[in-house]
Amino acid sequence: MAKTNIDKELITTLATLLHENNLSEIEYDAEGVRLRVACTPVNAGIAFSAPQVSAVAANDAKTAEKPAAPAVAEENIVKSPMVGVVYIAPEPGASPYVKIGDTVKEGQTLFLVEAMKTFNAVKAPHAGKVAKIIVQDAQPIEFGEPMLILE
Repeated sequence: MAKTNIDKELITTLATLLHENNLSEIEYDAEGVRLRVACTPVNAGIAFSAPQVSAVAANDAKTAEKPAAPAVAEENIVKSPMVGVVYIAPEPGASPYVKIGDTVKEGQTLFLVEAMKTFNAVKAPHAGKVAKIIVQDAQPIEFGEPMLILE
């Protein structure tokens, strides 16, 4: 197996692009060099940013704490079936497929995910009421990332 010199500057540039664009991986292939830089987030689909640190005095810690949000049943979380860009409406300027408070039927279209120039409908896995919409229009999305919560 042939040894190659590692281009640390290229790796640093790719890692910076990965972080700045909230990507999970990036590939480079040119002049016989193929390089893939990947990042596995700790809480996939929840957050890609570094943890925020806040200075809270010990006496203020109890008042700063918020009650924990109630747990959401896994079957009520609609997750992205693929990597792509999510769209909340069928076309720019149109009404969104669903809004918070809407009642949806099983199989009803909730979003579109564009992957490789193909639009794929994300459908409701079961009937329910839209409790929370997690994604924004034209947002890049990863496989398995939460998109919506049904009640």
